[in-house]
Amino acid sequence: MTDERLRELARRVLQIEAEAILALVPKLDGRFAAAVRLLRTCAGRVIVTGMGKSGLIGRKIAATFASTGTPAYFLHPAEGVHGDLGMLARGDVLLALSNSGETDELLAILPGVKRLGVPIVLLTGRPDSALARLCEVVVDVAVPQEACPMNLAPTSSTTAALAMGDALAMALLDLRGLQPEDYAELHPRGALGWRSLVRVSDLMHTGDAVPLVPADALIKDIVEEMTSKRLGMTTVVDGAGRLMGVITDGDLRRLMRHGEPVGAQRAGDIATRAPKTIAADMLAAHALHMMESSGPITSLVVVDDAGRPAGVIHLHDILRAKIV
Repeated sequence: MTDERLRELARRVLQIEAEAILALVPKLDGRFAAAVRLLRTCAGRVIVTGMGKSGLIGRKIAATFASTGTPAYFLHPAEGVHGDLGMLARGDVLLALSNSGETDELLAILPGVKRLGVPIVLLTGRPDSALARLCEVVVDVAVPQEACPMNLAPTSSTTAALAMGDALAMALLDLRGLQPEDYAELHPRGALGWRSLVRVSDLMHTGDAVPLVPADALIKDIVEEMTSKRLGMTTVVDGAGRLMGVITDGDLRRLMRHGEPVGAQRAGDIATRAPKTIAADMLAAHALHMMESSGPITSLVVVDDAGRPAGVIHLHDILRAKIV
C-alpha cells in the first residue's frame, strides 16, 4: 500500500469523524438544555456508565467532569449488577452511554437505579430504543456512518459521544462559574494548574532587591544600581517615592550612541515615563502575556496603592517557574 493511499484512508476517517461532530450542532435542542439543568442541580455525584467502547468514552467524560468542578466517577455496568450499584445514592444522577440503546448490561442495572430514584441522562444513537424509554433525558448523538471501512467498529459514534460529553462538561463549568484558580486547585501538579496558581507576588523581587534611583540620580549612580540589582533596569521615583518611570540597559545604550555628553544627565530626564506596571495579585501568566504583547519588554514594575514600586518581576523569573 502506497503512502498516498494510507494518507487517503486517514483523510477519510478524519473527515467522517469531523462531520459526525458537526452534525451534532443542529441537535442541541431542549433535551441538551434539560440534561445540563439536571446535571447542574445534582445534589450528589454524576455517575457515568457504559459498556465496551462506550465505557471507555464514559471514563474520559467522568474524568473531565471531575476536573472541571462536577463531582463524578465511572461505574462499570457489568460490575453494577454484582454489587457496585451500592456506589449510587439518592441525589446522584446517572449519565449512560449506549450507541445502540439496547445494551444488556445497562438494561440490567436500570431497575436498581430507578428504585433509588436516581434520574438518568442517556447519550445514544437511537432515541427510540429500549434504554431511551427508561431515561428522563435522552440526548441524540446518532451519526450517519462509522469511520470504519466496514461501518462496524465504533469510531465516529464514539467520537460524537465524547464531543457531546465535553459539551455537557463545558456548559456545567460555565454555569458553576469555575475560575482559573478553582481549576488550579483541582490540578495542583499539572502544568495548566501551575499556570493558574502562580501569581506575580510569588516571583517578584522585593525590598532591597528592587532597583530604584531618585529622579536626580546621575548616570554613574544609575549604572551602579542596575549592575548591583542585575535586572537590566531600574525604577525611577520622585521625592515622594512614587514611580516616575524606568530606565533599561537599552535606554542607556541608545543614550550613549547619540554621542552627546551624558555624565550630567539625570534619571528623571532619560526615564521612560508611564511604564508598564502590574498588580502583585495578578497571575504570572498574565504578566508574561503583557510582556509578549507589549514589544521587547523583559520586566514589569509592581506598584502599591500609593504608586510606589513594591517589586519587579522579570521575564527570566517567569520562565524559570515554567510559566509558558
